[in-house]
Amino acid sequence: MNRYKLTNRASILGILGNVFLMIIKGIIGIITNSQAMIADTFNSASDIISSILTFVGNKIASKPADDDHHLGHGKAEYVYSLLISLLIILLALTILKDLVVSLFYPSKFKVNIVYFIVCIVTILTKFLLYLYTLYVYKKCHNILVLANAKDHRNDMLITSFTLLSGVLNFLKIPLFDSIIGAGISVFILITGIKIFVESYNVLMDKAVSQNVQNEVMKIIKQHPEIKKTQHFNVTPVGYLYQISLTIFLDGNLSTYESHEIANKLEKEITSLDDIYLTIIHVNPI
Repeated sequence: MNRYKLTNRASILGILGNVFLMIIKGIIGIITNSQAMIADTFNSASDIISSILTFVGNKIASKPADDDHHLGHGKAEYVYSLLISLLIILLALTILKDLVVSLFYPSKFKVNIVYFIVCIVTILTKFLLYLYTLYVYKKCHNILVLANAKDHRNDMLITSFTLLSGVLNFLKIPLFDSIIGAGISVFILITGIKIFVESYNVLMDKAVSQNVQNEVMKIIKQHPEIKKTQHFNVTPVGYLYQISLTIFLDGNLSTYESHEIANKLEKEITSLDDIYLTIIHVNPI
């Protein structure tokens, strides 16, 4: 199964799982007046939208190159992950604002056995979704899937704090419900900012990692006929990179010999996992 089908499956499972969790958490949040559970419910709502954006972004990114997009549509992954991050940030700030108000005007939080059951079901559901999306990410290295995997992992932690809020309420410490709800909002906010930064860096054509650059230079050094290199440029193409550089060879070599060296080097560099295309220009020295 290719990376786009795997991503679609992960996003559909995310949508179904989060719709189920949003409904049961919303009902219990209203019944118990738990600020933490209500914040958790809104978090599930944002997860549904995130999964839908993942599905749409993945569909666009899967389109092949055409006359208007010579390098394909891969950057759609990062455009949509940027949208997901902005949605997460906006949601977190909205919930945080409401919870700050609730600290001064607290509502009566009445915990019951169903509250604890919902928390446990949520944690188990999110754990299974996290394991699956992490598996998919390791298979396809899609930033949209990674964002969803991190979201599922964060949700496990968030609902664990929601569970803690119920325990504290049972122990007659209700004020912590609003405090934990605020903590959940801050955690959601930090996650959104991290996804935003990662997506922004790629859209702004941030260079490939130093490890990959070192691998490329290691390959070049295996060719003693290359006297020096210049104009090493990297352009993100979806989740991969296009590399272009200039190599300097002995000016006495024939045009055929020079281009054979360049062609071989292009194939060796493009064989790296993170490289989509390598373009090499040859200059005599």
